Amino acid sequence: MELDIAVDFEDYFPSMMERLGAEGFIVELCNGFRLLMDGERGLITFESLKRNSILLGLNDMRDDEIVCMLSEGDLDGDGALNQVEFCILMFRLSPGLMDNGSKQWVDEYYVM
Repeated sequence: MELDIAVDFEDYFPSMMERLGAEGFIVELCNGFRLLMDGERGLITFESLKRNSILLGLNDMRDDEIVCMLSEGDLDGDGALNQVEFCILMFRLSPGLMDNGSKQWVDEYYVM
């Protein structure tokens, strides 16, 4: 028997941005990057994401899904995510941050 299960995605980033402010939110994104990165390379690699996926509750991810996640954010084509690519990807994946209201937070961060 096959189950068709829908998962609701709750976008917590807008409320985090509101609570922490733009600078605090960016700091938290950078903390998340450091949690997932390969300590020697300073990048999120296939190996580091696979190794740390359990921290995200994604321990059953297939290799092709990990590759897809990396390629979604890999802007320079090196097969890994640097900190800027990771932060850009997180913004792109958050519908609440990409709406018109987020412009004020981005402006607030760049003014600081």
